[in-house]
Amino acid sequence: MPAPDKVVLHPLVLLSVVDHYNRVAKDTHKRVVGVLLGDIHKGTVDVTNSFAVPFEEDDHDPSIWFFDHSYMDCMYRMFKKVNAREKVVGWYHTGPQIRQSDLDINALIAKYSDWSPTLVVCEVEPKEIGLPFTAYYSVDEIRDDGTEKAQKVFISLPTEVGQTEAEEIGVEHLLRDVRDATISTLATDVSAKLLALKGLASRLQEIQGYMAAVASGKMPVSHDIVEHLQDIFNLLPNMSVESMSKALAVKSNDMMLAIYLASLIRSVLALHKLIDNKEQHMWNEKEASAPKDIKKIEAAKKAGDGKESGDGKDVAKVKDSDSKSGKGSK
Repeated sequence: MPAPDKVVLHPLVLLSVVDHYNRVAKDTHKRVVGVLLGDIHKGTVDVTNSFAVPFEEDDHDPSIWFFDHSYMDCMYRMFKKVNAREKVVGWYHTGPQIRQSDLDINALIAKYSDWSPTLVVCEVEPKEIGLPFTAYYSVDEIRDDGTEKAQKVFISLPTEVGQTEAEEIGVEHLLRDVRDATISTLATDVSAKLLALKGLASRLQEIQGYMAAVASGKMPVSHDIVEHLQDIFNLLPNMSVESMSKALAVKSNDMMLAIYLASLIRSVLALHKLIDNKEQHMWNEKEASAPKDIKKIEAAKKAGDGKESGDGKDVAKVKDSDSKSGKGSK
């Protein structure tokens, strides 16, 4: 069977691998191993489910390991009763790198699969930017000079994450508590672009290291890798062409103009908001001082009313005294 074109992992598989690692090998140097279930259609390995398998290995001798295939038989029969379409398409471990015993384990898994199994190495604690898993497929390697017999080796396969509508809803529900709602969409897009650029830089450094190792004779020349590198170089734009450089300059100027206009609009809106806040603050101060002025006016009115009433009483007393003195003289 030819090698698959790519491997598609569903979110349920990644969550199962992380849960398996946290239950069995967290805070240790051990790795966990499990079986991948799914289907292969038109050269695409679609991994939809997985289950864990008891596994042990000697830290000092990598050739000594234990894989509970009887447990695997029992679990596979139960999974097949639930969904008969899911078949064994490969296996996984938490690496983080390929080990010497992986070819032997791969040969054991091949007995339960209708095709050559796919190995997926999942990094539960990724240190690099990008997808936290890599896929491999075993093929027979034959030396160009024919000095050695054919032997099994792993080749890398393209990987991606795929999901059904139900899985997408479930993942969104799980990420609801993780995402920060205060972060804008623009900030999220910029962070994604930054991560993509960092991932590209790491891949270029990896290519540079490989080319330096080949040039120094530390690694043999792989014609497949050289072919892929040539395809990458052929896709690069020819900057020496005047029309290409002019088109890139025009596009760059248009983008910078849009950024400049956005900055002006943002500044005008900020000034407008500042003026509104200052005006609102003045109105709040006036409303706060208004009750005090009203109280002063009312107190002054009461004081004036009291004086008028006091003058009226004095006038009445004078009139009474005048009337009494007039009666006395008569």
